[in-house]
Amino acid sequence: MFAARHGMVISLAAAAGLLLAACASSPGRPAAPPLVPKPIPLDASYDWHVLLLAPLGTVLKDVPFPLHEVLLFRDEAQSAAAADEAECYSTDAAAPRFIVRAPEEYLLCFKHDRLSRIEAAVRLPTSQAATDFAAACGLWLKNAAAAALPADRAPASAAQSNGAACEGNDSGIGFTAGLEAEPGADALLSIRLEASQR
Repeated sequence: MFAARHGMVISLAAAAGLLLAACASSPGRPAAPPLVPKPIPLDASYDWHVLLLAPLGTVLKDVPFPLHEVLLFRDEAQSAAAADEAECYSTDAAAPRFIVRAPEEYLLCFKHDRLSRIEAAVRLPTSQAATDFAAACGLWLKNAAAAALPADRAPASAAQSNGAACEGNDSGIGFTAGLEAEPGADALLSIRLEASQR
C-alpha cells in the first residue's frame, strides 16, 4: 500500500513538473497594442459647406430668406484687387453656426444678380485658434481631396495648407481661409467661397 501511494505521489509530482515546464516554454499572449485615443469628431459646423445657405449661382430674387445690402469700404489697394463690382448682402435671419460660433461677418455677394461669393469670419479665442483652424483646415483638405478623386489620386493643386492659410477646391467651389492674430483681441478666422475657375 505504501509503495502504491509512493508511486502515485511520484507520478503526480512528475506530472506537475511537466505541466510547469510546458507553461514556462509556451509563448505568452501577445502584448496588447497601446491604447491610442480616438480623435474627437468635429462638430458639423467645422465644415464650410454649412455656409452655403444658397448654392453659388443662385439668382438674387430666388434667395429663400430676407437680405439687406451691406456697403463695403475698401482702401485703394483693396479696391484695385477686388474690383469685381459685386454687391454684398447680409442675411436678416441668423447666420449659420461656423466653427461652433455665430459668424461676426457673413456676406453673400452677387455679381450680375447671381450669387458669386460667400464670405464669413469668426473670432476664436487666441489660446485655441491655431488648433481649431488646423482641425477645420484638415477637414476641408480631406473633403477636397476626396471630391477630387475621379481616378485614384487627387491633383496636387486640389488643396494646400500653409500655416495660417488654407485653400483648395471642393466640387467646383474654391475656398480660401486665413487666420489672423490681432493684438489684444481674439484671432479672426476668415473664409471666402467662390466658384472655381476651371
